[in-house]
Amino acid sequence: MLALRDVSKRFVRRLDAVEKVARAIGADVQEHTVHAVDRVSLEVAQGEVVGLVGESGCGKSTLGRLACGLHEPTEGAVHFKGKPVKVGPSIQMIFQDPFASLNPRMRVEEIVGEAPRVHGFVARKELSDYVSGILRSVGLDPSLARRYPHQFSGGQRARIGIARALAVKPEFLVCDEPVAALDVSIQAQVLNLFMALRESLKLTYLFISHDLGVVRHIAGRVVVMYLGRVVESGPAEELFSRPNHPYTQALLAELPRLERRRRSFVPIQGEIPSPLAPPSGCHFHPRCPHAMPRCRDEAPPLREIAPGRTSACHLNTIP
Repeated sequence: MLALRDVSKRFVRRLDAVEKVARAIGADVQEHTVHAVDRVSLEVAQGEVVGLVGESGCGKSTLGRLACGLHEPTEGAVHFKGKPVKVGPSIQMIFQDPFASLNPRMRVEEIVGEAPRVHGFVARKELSDYVSGILRSVGLDPSLARRYPHQFSGGQRARIGIARALAVKPEFLVCDEPVAALDVSIQAQVLNLFMALRESLKLTYLFISHDLGVVRHIAGRVVVMYLGRVVESGPAEELFSRPNHPYTQALLAELPRLERRRRSFVPIQGEIPSPLAPPSGCHFHPRCPHAMPRCRDEAPPLREIAPGRTSACHLNTIP
């Protein structure tokens, strides 16, 4: 259904007038380029729930915006059902912060009803009943439709964001950390809602999260990103039980489990490098306990290590 082919996205901060003058008289002032996504290829089949995981700043959200057409790729191509992706009803995005993504000056009935009215899904005279049905489908009382976003709890605002996306009858949802700002008990309710909607509406998800526990609960396949690149992917159960890439192993080593009581927490060494100046070779080599000289000079390709599983690590080529 969705295919990204060698997609890269770079953001360039241009020099302002003062900086241009400063550089003209000899100051060392340079434009800044953020390498957000670096040659990523990804496919999502109809009906799948693909989890996209990684630390903050690894490019997950940028990749999600590329997938639904909110960003144009610097290089590569994004296709939906074989055609170049474009912003439209078929692919919708659910944003991380429901409060920031909902217009505070619009009532819920306007937030949910605006897009289906504009796109011709429903006539104006039928809009109220249509919005009421959408609100019921996400567990909200239609009698609240005249309220503003600030009059709802965080969990309710998350449901409003979901309702807005569903209002134009999409086939594909890009969910960008949709439960990250919620309490754990509310997270479970919203995740169960996502699963129920997938079954009833035959939806396909690209589910972005830094929380491996959340992804394990909802995704059938997991893609792991590090500093703009995919480092490993595979079926969720296999990846969680037998991680291949050192970065995936490090992430899963500290996933909370009951059998790991009284174990001291040992974080991944070092800090994630800046996307302004990513390391040469394998981006993970400055933090990897298995790094070799080759890792510093040569970026490992993403290769198949088992049916349906890929990994980008030079250790897989050692006999």
